[in-house]
Amino acid sequence: MEQKEVRALLEQVSSGELDIDEAMLKLKEAPFEDLGFAKPDYHRALRQGIGEVIYGAGKTPEQIHDIVASMVQQGQKSILITRMSSEAAEAVEQDFIIKYDKYSRIGLVGEIPEPDGIGKVVVAAAGTSDLPVAEEAAQTAECFGNEVIRLYDVGVAGLHRLLAHREEIMTARVIVAVAGMEGALASVIGGLADCPVIAVPTSVGYGASFGGVSALLAMLNSCASGVSVVNIDNGFGAGYLASMINHMEGKR
Repeated sequence: MEQKEVRALLEQVSSGELDIDEAMLKLKEAPFEDLGFAKPDYHRALRQGIGEVIYGAGKTPEQIHDIVASMVQQGQKSILITRMSSEAAEAVEQDFIIKYDKYSRIGLVGEIPEPDGIGKVVVAAAGTSDLPVAEEAAQTAECFGNEVIRLYDVGVAGLHRLLAHREEIMTARVIVAVAGMEGALASVIGGLADCPVIAVPTSVGYGASFGGVSALLAMLNSCASGVSVVNIDNGFGAGYLASMINHMEGKR
């Protein structure tokens, strides 16, 4: 049950359309189910505003299928699966309509909601090799109700390509900057933008990049204010955080 549904339920009680016992019955539904190999969290959307996401790596296609089935049965309208294999997508497709992107390994069962974020989320990627991680971030943000603007192949090796998009950068609500190699893109964007910048180091680069550690350390040491950093190749984490920022109003 999502926060919006709980609010609607309480409004029905307040207006007399629903009695207290009926409302209690709806709220008392089990918060999770033990499938033996997994315990899907059905109250995640109630607590956090966003339903549970399935991390697909390491799970068998059958396990992913059964987790999806349990979440659908409990009424979750949009189910996001990250790091999903094509074999798992085929298993889920046997019983459910799934949108699967082999490039980013993102799967979505259900509908992408209409954007209801405050502003726009910009996802900027330094190079074409960074796009699988960038698309993971972009599609995650879209699945959570955000309008996403993609700025791809705008790395610092050709700085004029990034500067050609100054308007999008300066009007964004939050920016996700995805880069490997030396990870300089996040610092440059941080020096141009007046919004939070979420830096995503990627494992793209030659030997001395140490599988993304060089980019990670460079981003952590950014001299630009307002830059935060997620883990190497964690496009999902960046897209999730960007959505949270884009949906935050004046909370007290």
